[in-house]
Amino acid sequence: MIDYSKTIVFPFAIATLVFLQLPNVLAQSPPNVILIITDDQGYGDLGYHGNPHIHTPVLDQLARESIRLDQFYVSPVCAPTRSSLMTGRYSLRTGVRDTYNGGAIMAPEEVTIAEMLKDAGYRTGIFGKWHLGDNYPSRPQDQGFDESLIHLAGGMGQPGDFTTYFQMDSSYFDPVLWRNGEQQAYKGYCSDIFTDEAMEFMANSSDHPFFLYLSFNAPHTPLQVPEEYYEKYKDIDPSSGFEGDKRPFAEMSEKDKEDARKVYGMVTNIDDNVGRLLKHLEELELTENTVVIFMTDNGPQQVRYNAGMRGRKSHVFRGGVRVPFFIKWPANLKENGEVETALAHIDVLPTLADICQAQLPDDRKIDGKSFFPLLKGKQALGFEDRPLFFYWTRRFPELYNNIALQKGAYKLVGRTSYNADMEDFELYNVREDEFELSNIVQGHLSLAKEMKEELDGMLKELIASPHLQNPQRIVIGNKEENPVFLNRNDAGGQRGIWTQEELHGLWKVDIIEGHYDLKFKFISPVKGKGKMLLETNTTILQTSEMEMDSDILEMKEVYLPDMETDLIPHFEIAGRYIFPLWVEIRKLP
Repeated sequence: MIDYSKTIVFPFAIATLVFLQLPNVLAQSPPNVILIITDDQGYGDLGYHGNPHIHTPVLDQLARESIRLDQFYVSPVCAPTRSSLMTGRYSLRTGVRDTYNGGAIMAPEEVTIAEMLKDAGYRTGIFGKWHLGDNYPSRPQDQGFDESLIHLAGGMGQPGDFTTYFQMDSSYFDPVLWRNGEQQAYKGYCSDIFTDEAMEFMANSSDHPFFLYLSFNAPHTPLQVPEEYYEKYKDIDPSSGFEGDKRPFAEMSEKDKEDARKVYGMVTNIDDNVGRLLKHLEELELTENTVVIFMTDNGPQQVRYNAGMRGRKSHVFRGGVRVPFFIKWPANLKENGEVETALAHIDVLPTLADICQAQLPDDRKIDGKSFFPLLKGKQALGFEDRPLFFYWTRRFPELYNNIALQKGAYKLVGRTSYNADMEDFELYNVREDEFELSNIVQGHLSLAKEMKEELDGMLKELIASPHLQNPQRIVIGNKEENPVFLNRNDAGGQRGIWTQEELHGLWKVDIIEGHYDLKFKFISPVKGKGKMLLETNTTILQTSEMEMDSDILEMKEVYLPDMETDLIPHFEIAGRYIFPLWVEIRKLP
């Protein structure tokens, strides 16, 4: 069996030396940290960024009072962004390669912001979306969080989040969430619930500095919004108000316009909740020495105002990867303003290490760099010529499809085949061509070739990462999680597993020897005569043929030996193979 324990010891002498080398302003007590991230809120989904329709007075004021990182970049989709944010490393190093298909489970050996700050004496809490593993040993409570209130998978109402999936059009309301690994029912709208619980966490953390990760799942689909917020936007035309604006804008269909109205309502609700949170911070008299960060995880999923940028969520163009990033710390960042240096999600962990007097892990490569000197108006070396790598395709990176390298003023984009010629690539000067409209590769083939060689080198290194080559397995039978629920988000096998019923699916697991009760939940009732099969390496178990008219089937007192295996369950009926929505596996005493 694999030993999943991890202990990081930092000798006192080293810690002292690091402390003495930090800026003098850090001699005071470490600050609290509030990191707020929203889901699929684009750069243009703020009034501060020129959107004439959306109402975000709190976030606009926060932007004015903050240092704004105007060239801040993330991954094109959510789980890769969140793994890089949490670890300071490119997502492929952490084992995260997809948003589902079993590719959104982060290796437990990774050191997160929460673990780093917990070692520095912080109390840590997450409220909202995690999306880096729903089972031991990859859950928030296994990765450094003292308190966690989350939904499962990539979003509420998705098949992987099975406690809200069957609520369908009301999955964001009165949800069953997971508090420290246990199901718990709540009343109200999800963003309000996460904020309420975050405020309680702050109030209960007076004896320690705290790290609060408030990770809203809104405005991700399904676009469910409280009626009072939808009413604010129901009559607007989100495509209007840009007459004479020479920036490029995509045309909006009627569905796009209706989606935008719902998104704007969801974002205004977030704005109100951030206002409540900041007011609570004032009431606790903690504003002065609290770092507040606001950011989003990628560009917008739907077509709407995005400040003229090309692309949206899942694209490597700036519309998919450039997002807002505001940071405010009244005690030490007295001046607001803009930082134009290209920075990224991988830089947040090392920056917080500087700010919070915490020790970076020194046994692995940290791709990010601390931008704390830039926040103080000082020079920081190494950013200008640093390459930033972007990609997004399902399962694993594809050569050379939706992949990019940005370095200095230039960005090389691949939207072509694995054996493409250099002329098939795209090259942009993003300083002179901020909307990425003028492909200059023909006149700069030598530069493009150099950048492609660097991109190839980075990709070769990243896909050789041990956590990618040997993906994380869900542990079955450990005392830390019993029973275990295997959900659709973490199921591999056939490409694109979602809500299909007839398909080949599996979960990669690490089983501890013992006897188990298993329960299989199907999306809809299975009707007819058939038998249940469970395949695990060399062990295949099947029931006798039975007449079924139910969405639940159980196998009792099943013996399973120690093994790393692909767990493959299906109900065979009339030549059809029905894959369950989720599996509950309970180890018996």
